[in-house]
Amino acid sequence: MDETSQKIVIVDLRIPFFRLVLFLVKLSLAAIPAALIIAALGFVLTALLATLFGGHMDVMMRRWTM
Repeated sequence: MDETSQKIVIVDLRIPFFRLVLFLVKLSLAAIPAALIIAALGFVLTALLATLFGGHMDVMMRRWTM
């Protein structure tokens, strides 16, 4: 840091309750498409790796019996 910069410490943050609730609702609604996109990318990556390394679907579809 140079000599002209200053450090700032925030000691209090006042946010109205309903504005915070609205923000958290928007955040949760935005997380749904993001989770779907991440799941789709994970599916594609898993399928690609299974194809490259010779994965077999019967291992995942097999019933486990004791």
